[in-house]
Amino acid sequence: MSSPTTVACPTCGAPVEWGPQSPSRPFCSERCKLIDLGAWASEEHAIPGNELEDDLFSGDLPPRQH
Repeated sequence: MSSPTTVACPTCGAPVEWGPQSPSRPFCSERCKLIDLGAWASEEHAIPGNELEDDLFSGDLPPRQH
């Protein structure tokens, strides 16, 4: 029998066994999962986009009210 796959928690780096015994995988805990969610919500994490597309389609949006 092979050993279970282990990954590092993206938040704290703790080892996480990949399987049903780790319901928060790839995170080690619900806490680390929520920390990561908060980072996405506060825009600490972002997926880079195409600046040209952003410029092209930004004219389709109504102006921002400041």
